[in-house]
Amino acid sequence: MTSSRLARVVVVLFEPQDPVNIAATVRAMANMGVGQLRLVRPVAHDPNLIEIVAHDTRPIVERIRQADDIDAALADCVDVIGYTARRRAAKRIVLSPREAAERAMARAQDGPVALVFGREDHGLPNAVLDRAHAIATVPTTEHASLNLAQAVLLALYEIHLAAGDGTRTLAPPRHAAPPATAEQYERLFADGERALRALDFFKTRYPEHVLRTLRSLVHRAAPDARELTLVRAMAIEVLRTLQRAAIIPRDE
Repeated sequence: MTSSRLARVVVVLFEPQDPVNIAATVRAMANMGVGQLRLVRPVAHDPNLIEIVAHDTRPIVERIRQADDIDAALADCVDVIGYTARRRAAKRIVLSPREAAERAMARAQDGPVALVFGREDHGLPNAVLDRAHAIATVPTTEHASLNLAQAVLLALYEIHLAAGDGTRTLAPPRHAAPPATAEQYERLFADGERALRALDFFKTRYPEHVLRTLRSLVHRAAPDARELTLVRAMAIEVLRTLQRAAIIPRDE
């Protein structure tokens, strides 16, 4: 995280009233790779309980800073974005969460960037919004008030993507299979047809139509060689089961 622009993102909670929301904020930060949390006049809370709610987040909990006023919390930040559900009459730069994330990542090259969230009951007061260089509003229905931790998670999700750290490369399969060949496809279709005929599947259906649909379905699925072999093995096992039950002769 230290090599990422995410390391310069600072989450600031102004007068949070519920320790559970502090814990949920910590968890959201851990999910999205952000490690700095500052609390301005927070409710009394036990760091140990915060970590119990937000599992495996001790590095973040240990670094939580508390401030007596908003100016102290923002003193070293080169950009401040306040998140609010209400658009004030004063002329401000108003951004969507995605636009705010792009701005934050651009400014993070120069120093710490603060994302400020307000109290659970009334959000950010005008005196705090006056310190914001821009404000961000999450598009919602008329029911605009979000849970504090939910708002933080939405904001940090966009930050995470904008930082370029949102794409996680999944490890390839341990035994990567090659693509299936035309010959393997035809073996599957041949054994599939044999199994369907043994089951008398074509008794009330047109074989040509069914088999053409089967081909189309398998080609759209684009199985690799291992997957195609597995499906073919299913068809062969149908035939063997019918043979063992003496429903069809063994040489069919």
